[in-house]
Amino acid sequence: MSRDLYLKLAREGLRMPIGTHLVLHEQTDPDAVVLDGDRLGSVIVETAKRFSTPLAVPLMDLALEKAALLHAYDVPEVEMESYHFAAPPESPAAIDLTPRMRAACEAIAHVAAQPGLVPMGMSIGPFSLMSKLVADPITPVYLAGTGLTGDDEPEVELMERALALGERVILRYLEAQIEAGATAMIICEPAANLVYFSPNQLAADATVFERYVMEPMQRIAHVLAEHDVDLVFHNCGELTDAMVRRFTTLGAVMLSLGSSRKLWEDAAFVPKDTVLYGNLPSKRFYAAQFTATDVEEQSRELLEKMQAAGHPFILGTECDVLSVPGFEREIFAKVDALMSCARRP
Repeated sequence: MSRDLYLKLAREGLRMPIGTHLVLHEQTDPDAVVLDGDRLGSVIVETAKRFSTPLAVPLMDLALEKAALLHAYDVPEVEMESYHFAAPPESPAAIDLTPRMRAACEAIAHVAAQPGLVPMGMSIGPFSLMSKLVADPITPVYLAGTGLTGDDEPEVELMERALALGERVILRYLEAQIEAGATAMIICEPAANLVYFSPNQLAADATVFERYVMEPMQRIAHVLAEHDVDLVFHNCGELTDAMVRRFTTLGAVMLSLGSSRKLWEDAAFVPKDTVLYGNLPSKRFYAAQFTATDVEEQSRELLEKMQAAGHPFILGTECDVLSVPGFEREIFAKVDALMSCARRP
């Protein structure tokens, strides 16, 4: 693992958005680019150069793993986005990579051939994938928290089966990205938040959070460590301090949190060798009422308070900055405000 690299980048004052989607949509045919590994790799390289970062961040597309899993069940592509398992599914004999996944791996190989860049992979986390596979994930998580098992409630069995299948497809994709040359992996687990886990329930018994969020993530972290691949853990959801504390045990080199968190307060219990990243509200970058001046003011607050906290920090966005048709100029103005603010003394 190259933890020292991220600490060095923080000391040097690296500032960067998660901006690959923006550069992708400058292309005339983005839908074709994501199926062409070399062209997609060139977009990732261009993004890293555009924002003066060695971290070559891929597209934050968290639908790929669901598509690969549903393909194993012959679910038509047009139904995949809204499809949910109605009953606990049997485990498929094999889960193959989709064309999008293969192109993403080829893009990693393209990046890995470029000097001075860190080829990064990307995946959704197991709990977040499970939340996309069942129609009502909240109820079975709650029922499991009361002590009910899959033998007691079919909803719990369905949820647990979907979670296990999700972990399987995620590990398959992670291994392919590592084989392609990824030396760091961004795992996005945004559904592990207060919507699914009541603070009162967690205060009484955190077993379900451990079983459904932490244990699968610990297995993933172990696989990455075995391959000497750096973990970047991302969660932009509403979190409790206790949740953040548990995430710090994963050994991530970088922890990316949403704008609901005050990073300078989180710095008190995040290990000093874990870089905090974020957390400008990129989900609002297309909104006229959130201006470039707002971005600059929030950037300055983060920089000043993180410096006072004395914690390694990289200024960035809480999530990926999406290209929204008709709002490109406004969005880039806010990205420019992030970058230009960082360059001023």
